[in-house]
Amino acid sequence: MATRQRDDARRALQDAQNARHAAADQLHQLQSYAVETDQRWGMAEDSLRGPEVLYHHRHFMGRLDHAIGLQTGVVHDQDTRLAQLAQRLLQAELRLTSLRKVVERRQHELALAQMRRDQKQTDERASLQYRSSPPGLAAQES
Repeated sequence: MATRQRDDARRALQDAQNARHAAADQLHQLQSYAVETDQRWGMAEDSLRGPEVLYHHRHFMGRLDHAIGLQTGVVHDQDTRLAQLAQRLLQAELRLTSLRKVVERRQHELALAQMRRDQKQTDERASLQYRSSPPGLAAQES
């Protein structure tokens, strides 16, 4: 279960990284478009424009700036979410590591107990063999 939780946390972090990357790309596109639009309008300053055209351009640029602000907020939110998911993954990995150590310790204790039982059985068999052997044979071994 801990492994599954860690894997889920890892997948969630990867998904969030992809979403953050997409949000940052979109922000970059909006910023590039705003700069490009300003440059296009700046190069054509000598052309005659009516107040209505300038109003619509300013209005459009205002809306574009608003969209850039919103997208900056999205990127910031994604950064916050990434930090939270990275912390969640770290906690899941730490929990999994500690559980693995507990399992290793228990397996080691079980193996040690089994080894002691085996040794005890071997000693008992040897003792029984020694007792059931003829008296002269037991004296020769001593």
